Amino acid sequence: MLNQQTMNQLHDMKLHGMADAYEEQRQHAQSGDLDFDERLGMLVDRQWRWREERALASRLRSAKFRLPACIEDIDYRARRGLKRASMEQFRGGEWIGYHQNVILTGPTGTGKTFLACALGNDACRCGYRVRYFVTAKLFRMLRAAHADGSYMRLTDRLAKTELLIIDDWGMETLKANEYRDFLEILDDRQGKGGTLITSQFPIELWHDTIGNPTVADAILDRLIHNAHKIELKGESMRKHKPSAQ
Repeated sequence: MLNQQTMNQLHDMKLHGMADAYEEQRQHAQSGDLDFDERLGMLVDRQWRWREERALASRLRSAKFRLPACIEDIDYRARRGLKRASMEQFRGGEWIGYHQNVILTGPTGTGKTFLACALGNDACRCGYRVRYFVTAKLFRMLRAAHADGSYMRLTDRLAKTELLIIDDWGMETLKANEYRDFLEILDDRQGKGGTLITSQFPIELWHDTIGNPTVADAILDRLIHNAHKIELKGESMRKHKPSAQ
């Protein structure tokens, strides 16, 4: 009866990991050979791991990655000019803490989205808050937010996101006010996190795509300054390996 009361109290306090470990100790007679400190340490360790796993699962859900990718699954055999050292330098997310950016460019099918999601996954595992957007969807959300009055709330969330991933930049021409919205987002994020952008178009073409020279200069200055640039080459990997990149 006392054991069940303890279990109920642990669950009431949301110490579910500790409750599971406590039940396991009760089911294994050899746990009685351990002293109090050892058994308590096992309970606390299980609760800590349970909380960390829950937090990671929440960060991964919130990120809304397009692909289930991780750094360990990156294919370095494909001929696209990608070196292991280029990606391993990002493991651990230190670059995000230093508020650096990553720009991935290259032809369609060279694995830019997979790499972006892999870096985002690593960031989540390191405890960072991440959001992934296809460029077109991000700007649809911004247009809708202007219309319903939630623009400030949306941009505030984007500013607080420690890693913002924007995929397929340059695939559609935006309006002048939308480029200004993007500049405002970048301004709000200065000194608060990292930004990762993928694009089929080389960086040197972005200025002409934006159109307005003043806005273009400001956007590129905020993105390219302190950015790691990775340019992929070669033919589409989808012809050979559609699921892992």
